[in-house]
Order: sequence, then C-alpha cells, then structure tokens
Amino acid sequence: MKHLSQLTDPVYNKPSHETVLDRLFKKWIKDERDLPFVYLTIKITCTLWPLAILMYIPGINSWIWWGAAIAYQFLNNVTFKGPFGLMLHCTSHRTFFEKKYQLWNNYLPWAIGPLFGQTPESYYSHHIGMHHPENNMPEDDSSTMAYQRDSFRGFLHYLWNFVTFGVYDTARYHIRKKRNKLMIKLVRGEMLFIGACIGLSFINFPATFVVFILPFIISRIIMMVGNWAQHAFICPEEPDNSYKNSITCINTKYNHKCWNDGYHISHHLKPSMHWTEHPIYFRKTLDEYISNDAIVFDSIHFLHVWAYLMGKRYDLLAKHFVNIGGRFQTDAEIISFLKQRTRRITTLSMPEAVAAA
Repeated sequence: MKHLSQLTDPVYNKPSHETVLDRLFKKWIKDERDLPFVYLTIKITCTLWPLAILMYIPGINSWIWWGAAIAYQFLNNVTFKGPFGLMLHCTSHRTFFEKKYQLWNNYLPWAIGPLFGQTPESYYSHHIGMHHPENNMPEDDSSTMAYQRDSFRGFLHYLWNFVTFGVYDTARYHIRKKRNKLMIKLVRGEMLFIGACIGLSFINFPATFVVFILPFIISRIIMMVGNWAQHAFICPEEPDNSYKNSITCINTKYNHKCWNDGYHISHHLKPSMHWTEHPIYFRKTLDEYISNDAIVFDSIHFLHVWAYLMGKRYDLLAKHFVNIGGRFQTDAEIISFLKQRTRRITTLSMPEAVAAA
C-alpha cells in the first residue's frame, strides 16, 4: 500500500512568456488554459493527414506506402491516440472555441476524430448524452455493474455487447428519453463513417484499412478497456455514488499526457471542471474521499488497473493502493476490500442478457 504524498499531476501555471501565436490563439478559444489543445491539433493535422493522403496516391512506391502506414499507425496509436481522445473528451464537456469561431468546434469531431476511429459526434452523444446522466447505472449502455469485473470472459462479453449493440442501444436510449437531436447525431455520425469507409475501400482498401478501419477497431476496444477500469470497483449498496463507483489515479505520467484523466471520481462529481483543477480539488475534498471509502491508486493508470484485474493481480493493485485516512492495516485487508468491489451486481432493471454475463 501507499500513503498520500505530494501530487505531481499538472495544474495551470500562467506562462511568463507568450509567443505571437499564443496571443493569437488565446483570442479564439474560450479558456486560455486549453492552449495546449490548439498546438496538439496542429501537430495531428500536419502529420496524420499528409500520411493518410500519401497512402491513397495511385501507383505509389510500395516502400514509401509501407513507411507511411507504419508511421501513421505509430503516431496514431502510440503518440496521439491518448492525448487526442482526452482532448475530445475535455472539449465535449467544455466548448473549445469562442462563439464567433463556433465553426471550429466541429473540426475535432469531424476532421480529426475519424482518423482515430471516432465517428463524428457519436462520442458526444454517448458520453455527454448518456454516460454522465446515468453514471454507470443500469440505463447506461456502457455500465459495468452487471459483470464480474476481474473476469476476462466478462470483459469480452461486455466488449461484444458494446461493439455489436452499442449504437442501437444508445439510439434507443435517446429516443426513450426524448433526446432526438442526440440520437440523430449518433446515427448520422456512425452511418457517414461506415459509408465513407465502404466507398473508400473500393478506391483503395489497404489505405482505408490503415487510415480508418484499424484505428476504429482499436479505439472501440481502448474506450471499453478504459471505462471498465474506471468503473471496475463499485459499492453494491451505493452504486450511484461517484466516490464508490469510480476510481482516481494520481502521480502518473498518463495524467501529464492525457490531461488529468486519472481523476475520474472528481470528473463524475463535476463533469465541467477544467482538467487543470482536478489535483487541487482532490486535495481540498480529501475528507470526502476518506468518508466515502474512495479508491485511489498511485503511479498507475487505467490500463494498468485493467491488466491487473484481468490477471487477478490484486497484489499489484494493493501495492499501488493509496491508504487515505489510514483505513487499512495490511495489503490483505485491501485485497479483500477490492475483491468485494469487483463482484457482479444484478438488479431487476438490468437487461437479462447482460446480467447473465
């Protein structure tokens, strides 16, 4: 186990020096703290799009094509996927550009998102329109409650349900809740992406597979891995309590790369909180974390949590568990506590097929 130490996760410090571009871009965006998003967007645009176009050029030398394909996959899935995905997440919760530059708010979901397998506006429809309002409860199509959350078989069932029925179930949810605009955005984005992939496959299937299809497959898997880990430990008595159905990961390089995404408890408590404020809020509200038996890990992130659960390595989870409030005396006590939180929770409102996973 670990004891709470100094936080190393990023917070906002006003820069002492600004470039001409800094001052220009700050006039366009709503919050100057999001200036790094502008530069990340430019980097992605100037690397991935040229590589993508290069692969579609007829008669291109095979060595050049394979070089572009390898570079594209490395930049897409290793360098940019996490930072972009969480940039999309942050800008879905907090509008990126000022109202007079509203058109640019469509750039990430429509021009950049498809390169990462993010179908236009479907992320917003699912995450903002359903996941946060339902807070991992049964009506949330991505709820983890009904699964044994240290079971790889359970995760595969969860992934299969989301990949095959996720769009359909989310669309039905929006219709049921009379959120027709979100339903239209979801279905439109999915259909346009699929249609574009089919059409481009007739032109150049290898390029389409590398540029759009493979990132789409990887993206859907990674999103479900992340959500599974974020909501793997749930108190059966209070499954709607964000302190007791989410986790927080502190002091990890992941938080520097992916905009403090590890602070998932405070994100569910205050979805519109700016990403630079989470470490400060965590410190200020630590007593609430303690009184609610919140789960906090140090020096690992969600992919670690998922991998340790799949391998039932509770010893490693206990090693990185932060013993806030001095609740536990031994790692054995922590392991017992964590195992209780990963048990499948079945309720009458759960779909029968899901509850049986």
